[in-house]
Amino acid sequence: MTTQPPGGTVDIAGKTVSRLGFGTMRLTGPGTWGDPDNRDRAIGMLRSAVDAFGITHLDTADAYGPHTVEHLIKDALHPYPGNLLIATKVGFARPAPDVWVPHGHPVYLRACVEASLRRLAVERLDLCYLHRIDPAVPLADQLGTLAELRDEGKIGHIGLSKVTHDDFTLARKQIPVAAVQNVLNIHTRYDAVLEACIDAEIPYVAYRPLDAGAALLDRDATGPLCWLLARAPNIAVIPGTSKPEHLARNVKAITGSRA
Repeated sequence: MTTQPPGGTVDIAGKTVSRLGFGTMRLTGPGTWGDPDNRDRAIGMLRSAVDAFGITHLDTADAYGPHTVEHLIKDALHPYPGNLLIATKVGFARPAPDVWVPHGHPVYLRACVEASLRRLAVERLDLCYLHRIDPAVPLADQLGTLAELRDEGKIGHIGLSKVTHDDFTLARKQIPVAAVQNVLNIHTRYDAVLEACIDAEIPYVAYRPLDAGAALLDRDATGPLCWLLARAPNIAVIPGTSKPEHLARNVKAITGSRA
């Protein structure tokens, strides 16, 4: 077990959180659809991540299930510790298992935020990402809706997920970007957005840091995760798993503890 924030800390959305976070997408059924096969185990993993391993950065989305993981987080951890950052995402419709459709209409985004507030039982989403930019809706309308919700006190900070350098540059002309979440791992080693985030001192959250397991070296996460964290101090990583032993392995990789 570890009492120190695994991986050290980074400031994201007004909170100082562990650089090793927990990506929760896998806490669902097959196809990121429906409930996990063992709901009690999923709840236990969320509690262990926070209470036993000192992880203070949970990443989720309304599309996971859809809605499943936000309910799990609330049932596992509410009332939430003051140092816990729960980052969620909106902007994907889920018509079927393994089907993800960008949906950035302002009315839909607003409805998604309101529903996430209820599922998580909070008055404000500390960090809300635009999960994907919808090419069918002007970006200004998508970001403008989230900015309105921020001004209403329903969102604390706005992030971007899976964006290009051009997307990032354009978005920053419209809103303050609190964090960017893009793919980065030993197989996808370069992202121009990371360099821009370093220059702008904006947190960069690497999702799929183990490339869905393909980046593991002899089943060891130490090299890939530590390589990522060594790239820049503004990087956080959010490996995801549905197995308690994998969660413990990831913590051990970062801390060197017996986790």
